[in-house]
Amino acid sequence: MRYLNREDAGKQLAALLQMYDRQPDVLVLALPRGGVPVAYEVARALHAPLDVFLVRKLGVPDEEELAMGAIATGGVQVINDAVVSSHHVTAEQLQMVVEKEQRELERRELLYRDSRPLPAIQGKTVILIDDGLATGASMRAVIKALRQLAPARIVVAVPVGSLATCNELSRIADQLICTIAPDLFFSIGEWYENFAQTSDETVHELLRRAALN
Repeated sequence: MRYLNREDAGKQLAALLQMYDRQPDVLVLALPRGGVPVAYEVARALHAPLDVFLVRKLGVPDEEELAMGAIATGGVQVINDAVVSSHHVTAEQLQMVVEKEQRELERRELLYRDSRPLPAIQGKTVILIDDGLATGASMRAVIKALRQLAPARIVVAVPVGSLATCNELSRIADQLICTIAPDLFFSIGEWYENFAQTSDETVHELLRRAALN
């Protein structure tokens, strides 16, 4: 099974989330950028508000696709000490990556949200959505950050994810819904026919469109 694109994945994921349709305390939060087109379809199907929660992967120097952690809105950091140690990343190198990604996180906050404040989280059922889960570092950072804002419930919902990562995240989220969770997992993109990068403009437009609904 493969998805046509992120929109198709969102529609299929929404079918598994119908228990949250028209619930007044539900808030859909997407992880930009790739999670936004997925979340847009979910929020529309559930008649729920949509927003974003910013997270940035911390890539190993010279191997940026390999995550050694992540940062998220609210100053939260999640560091994978095993990756840092095995790749001999120094404290100075780690700090440089954190500072670089913090600047990018702040840029995107301004660009995507048009200076709008983060919506109220306390007491809400928050559905966190990304286009897939590989290592899960970004999602762990978001969950940790959101717990500080006292939601009633955190639901992680993704179209595809590594079975090991999904099992791990199911222990820290209140509920995890993953449409496809293969044991043999190489990358998120292999499960999509079209996995083209989502642009900043697309994120901004989908959030603008959702706000009008």
